[in-house]
Amino acid sequence: MNRIQKKIWMLAAVVLVIMAVIWITLTYYNQKTQSQYNDILQRYLRMNEVTSASQHVVTDLNNYLLEPSEVNLDKLDHSKANIRRAKDDVQQLKNTENEFALTNYMNLIDSLIETTDRSLMFYSESDTEASNREFTEATRISKYISEMTLTLIDTELKTYDRFYRGIIDQSAELKKLGIWLMLLITFLLLMITYWFSLSITRPVQQLTRAANELSAGKFDKEIKVDSNDEISFLAQTFNRMRININNLFQEIQQKAQLEHELQESKLLLKESQLRNLQSQINPHFLFNTLNTLSKKAYLEGSEETSDLLVNVAGLLRYNLKWLDRSVTLRDEVMVIQQYMNIQKARFTDRLTLNMEIDESCLDVQIPGLTLQPIIENAVIYAVEPREDGGVIWIRIKDSDERVMVEVEDDGPGIPEHKIQPILAGEVVHTDGASTGIGFTNVVKRLRLFYGVEDVMEIHSRMGYGTKIIMKIPKTKGVEQHVKANDRG
Repeated sequence: MNRIQKKIWMLAAVVLVIMAVIWITLTYYNQKTQSQYNDILQRYLRMNEVTSASQHVVTDLNNYLLEPSEVNLDKLDHSKANIRRAKDDVQQLKNTENEFALTNYMNLIDSLIETTDRSLMFYSESDTEASNREFTEATRISKYISEMTLTLIDTELKTYDRFYRGIIDQSAELKKLGIWLMLLITFLLLMITYWFSLSITRPVQQLTRAANELSAGKFDKEIKVDSNDEISFLAQTFNRMRININNLFQEIQQKAQLEHELQESKLLLKESQLRNLQSQINPHFLFNTLNTLSKKAYLEGSEETSDLLVNVAGLLRYNLKWLDRSVTLRDEVMVIQQYMNIQKARFTDRLTLNMEIDESCLDVQIPGLTLQPIIENAVIYAVEPREDGGVIWIRIKDSDERVMVEVEDDGPGIPEHKIQPILAGEVVHTDGASTGIGFTNVVKRLRLFYGVEDVMEIHSRMGYGTKIIMKIPKTKGVEQHVKANDRG
């Protein structure tokens, strides 16, 4: 999707490309002109170097003839080497227009060098007159070279006069081209800017008209914007908001109608509630009745029946009272003992209970009715189906920041592939019956109560029993965060 930011970058890129093209063109033209100027200047400098070198040769020859020494001879040799280099440089300047003059010019340089060598030769042979005559000839040749240099430079000036005039004409044309190019670039930028601004303002105007229609209460007209940038996305969001508002109005109308119907049915509902209350049994009446039966059984000498009724009453009272509250682990252990007393009265010697409890762990807070569903599952699946009954172990022990509650039985075990679904909160069906309901409720309540996920483990082996391990934090989730912040 093309976004507004992308369009801005495109506009900036177009401007940069145009500026870069202009800069490269001007730089190329300027570099080309500068190179041509530099070539002409180098021609003049090379010719002038020949004149200077010839004068140095005559001067150094004169010094040597006046005072022959190794130093003066070295200077003379150096001057001759310089004029030879200057000759080679000048030779590269030859063209069709100056070929004849430049050939004579180089011949004069060769004559100067030869005359200088003959003067030295005669001087070494002690022929002073001949040496002076050659020196005079060398001086004359040096003057010819200077005059020839001026002639060649004048010829070069005439030759490149057309070039200078061409550069002036090109500069004038370039100024005209620059003006037209500036006008063209300005026109293009205005067109691009207009197109760019129109691509933004047009969708905004469409969106503004749609907003005015919504403010007038017209929620049935679709909002459509012709663009493919953020404004289009905003229009789509605006359109969804229109649909949601329209749906909300319809829902309000439906709810108003339902409210009217509900008002009419309130009398029937109140009457139904009164009849339902009349049919309920007061829990206190039931507790008092069980206590009365327990005392009567005790007075009649049936102590076991009395104890059983007391345990049933206590268990019923606990189940109704602590379902939605937190209790201590001590309370849970007491109700488990009452529950197991009832089950022992039922199964007699078929049920064996072993309890290993660390008394220091019993003050930990725990959701009500946490242990009973686990114990009840152990009784149902490990004791009840077997003729010889079974054994249940309950262990409560300390483990650093947690209390470990273990409920183990010697029953048939749980298939391995069904353990994880039970911990994940799924109800597993086995042989037409469901299992895992107690586990699921307990796990969910423990996770919600303590704010942690790792609260229960199930270890089971088919034919060897099952061990349920509840890892009870010693502090609730909020308290853990407070303590962690205090330590930090």
